[in-house]
Amino acid sequence: MNKPNNLILQTATALIAFILLGFSIYLFMAGHNSPGGGFVGGLVTAAAIVLLYMAYGIKFVNKILPINFRVLIPVGLLVALLTSMGSFLFNVPFLSHTFGYFEFPVFGEVELATAMLFDLGVYLTVVGVTVTIIINIANDRVES
Repeated sequence: MNKPNNLILQTATALIAFILLGFSIYLFMAGHNSPGGGFVGGLVTAAAIVLLYMAYGIKFVNKILPINFRVLIPVGLLVALLTSMGSFLFNVPFLSHTFGYFEFPVFGEVELATAMLFDLGVYLTVVGVTVTIIINIANDRVES
């Protein structure tokens, strides 16, 4: 059986996945002030990972990206839960957040908010759930 020629798909995927991952980081970072955040950023990251799986195959992507996406689900849920519970430590309403401006060498002054920690939990959960579901559907075999 001949191996399919995926040269065009693989070449395009290398560029498109890079752009999608960069855009997902932008969406994640901008999410607490403008549209975006952990959910949309997670979906875009999952789309980039699924595109890599489609272009290069499961064995190759698992070799270069050795992540068990099922583990991301409880880790993300735990991060979101602990972040939301942090408001009780400071005696403020549930899911309250705060922010501050910090100076970083390359980036200059950057606003960091505790809402980003909650978004990180959402991001990890969405990536884990989405990639796990799609990979399981792709691996599903109909038995006769």
